[in-house]
Amino acid sequence: MEAALLAWFAEHGRELPWRRTRDPYAILVSEVMLQQTQVARVVPRYLAFLRRWPTVDALAVTSPGDVIREWQGLGYNRRALNLHRAARQVAGEGWPQDLTELPGVGRYTADAVARFAFDRPVLPVDTNVRRVLERTGADFGPASAHALMDLGATICLARVPRCENCPLAERCPSRGRRYPAERRQSRFEGSFRQRRAKTLRRVAIRALPAAELDAEALSSLAADGLVQVREGFAALPDDSGSEFRLS
Repeated sequence: MEAALLAWFAEHGRELPWRRTRDPYAILVSEVMLQQTQVARVVPRYLAFLRRWPTVDALAVTSPGDVIREWQGLGYNRRALNLHRAARQVAGEGWPQDLTELPGVGRYTADAVARFAFDRPVLPVDTNVRRVLERTGADFGPASAHALMDLGATICLARVPRCENCPLAERCPSRGRRYPAERRQSRFEGSFRQRRAKTLRRVAIRALPAAELDAEALSSLAADGLVQVREGFAALPDDSGSEFRLS
């Protein structure tokens, strides 16, 4: 099965910018952005992010507020803070052997950076890879990581897999099966997540009196470290500790 998968990938694999580098920083940026965000949305933001901060040292010396501003529109803004904290840790101490020691880096992200940047013999298992593994019941090595991701993203889909186009279909025990719809995420429109996002967007433009903002959303953002509230004003976190932009 693995040979068939790799042959398919050589012809049909997706051309993605983070696949053209072995820089662990660039790969970490891509993996953090791809958490809960679609590839098509990530590509232009990834390129813009690396143009602004091309190295881990460049990101480490900027302010967390600037990183949050750059992240606007990607959602789940705590990822921006964790990425910034990870950059500072790496800039000060180097890349740890156990990458889960970095802020916001779980097992999958650690394995992805280990595989794609450091060429370690580990297979990163995300949702798409897990789906292919479970349906085929086959064993695949680390060299198949990108191929498994692409197969799960484009062919072995969650509900109605495209078995007629799958290079593994002939030996797949799940061929022809259909699956129930997965539980959808709660709607963003009208949700507390939307209130948080709206509040953060306003504060990202300039510091504002806390009394003018959604109090519950502001409290939640402050608890996550995404905003600071001092002397009655809310602003993005800044290393100076006092430079609130009031105009």
